This record gives sequence, C-alpha cells and structure tokens, in this order.
Amino acid sequence: MRTSTTLYVVVCAAGPAGHVDRLIRLAQDRGWQVQVIATPSAVDFFDTVAVEELTGRPVRSQHRGPSTPRSPRADAVVVAPASFNTINKLAAGIADNYALDVLNETIGLGVPVTILPFVNAAYAGRGPFRRSVAALEEEGVGVLMGEGGFVPHPIGQGSDAFDRFPWKSALENVEKRVKDDGGVWQRRAAPE
Repeated sequence: MRTSTTLYVVVCAAGPAGHVDRLIRLAQDRGWQVQVIATPSAVDFFDTVAVEELTGRPVRSQHRGPSTPRSPRADAVVVAPASFNTINKLAAGIADNYALDVLNETIGLGVPVTILPFVNAAYAGRGPFRRSVAALEEEGVGVLMGEGGFVPHPIGQGSDAFDRFPWKSALENVEKRVKDDGGVWQRRAAPE
C-alpha cells in the first residue's frame, strides 16, 4: 500500500485543454506530483513545453521506447477535459493510444479515477454516451456530469464554458475517492 502522491492528468482534445495548467497548479498546491498524459490529438490543444516546465516531467502521448524511463506509478487519475470519443472508447475497453492504454490499466488495477467530460448537449444526449458513462460508473469511475460537474453546453457554445470548466471539482472528487479508499490503494490481483 502507498500514500497518494502521483496524480496522472489525462488530457483529451477539447477546448479547456488549453487551461490544464489550472488543474496542475491546484494539484501541486495540494502536494501532488503531476504526470500529464495526452491523447495524440490533445498535444495541439495545450502548450506542452509550459506544462513540462510546470510539472518537471515530460508530457507523454505515446508508449515509451526501451531506453526511456518509466513514469511514476499513478496513485490517482483525473481525465480532464474528457472527450466524447475517449469516454466511449474507454467504456468499451479500447486501448488504441497510450492514454487509453494507461486508463484501461489503471481502472483494472483499482486506481481511483475521475473523469470530467467536455461535450455538447447533442453528444451528451446520445444513447452510446449515456451507456458509456453508466458502464464507467459501474466500474467505480467517477464521471462528473451535471450539477457539481460539467453541464453540457449547447452546440457551438463550448468556448463560453472554458472559463467555468470545474477543474477544482475533478480534483476534489478524485481526492475523495482516494480518501474513501483509506488514502491508499492496492493492486487488484490479476485474473487467473
């Protein structure tokens, strides 16, 4: 068992990604070491150099090479902003990029995970999306939709929601999940 210290922040290609430094700073102020992982499309949505300077760690968006050092193991994960595509793929167990590979594994290990979506109302109303959210919640993942989380915006009005994106709610939710686990988590046994 370990005390929580390393927070993975998984960033998807969505508007608020350009402000991920807000989440990083909040987490660092609370004593977390932050490792940022980006979906391949997300690296164009934020300043990776500035984030690397802020965290002191490289932004990871692809599997490491044999000579590249491993990232520290995650004690908790926040996925923010989480895209429609990533949420649906994750719920289906698809791991076709590094970020999804890491997320599938951490959920399987029982690491506390909180997802803060950024989707418009049309996407949020789709049956596949609602089923994906329900499936992730059934596995113990926190998905912050609605009051106290992310309220889907009307089509074409996403940029109006950037400044109101509830980064702090995501951090507070994952910290509560860690606390509810006794402040530590143990690896689940691999299936035989």
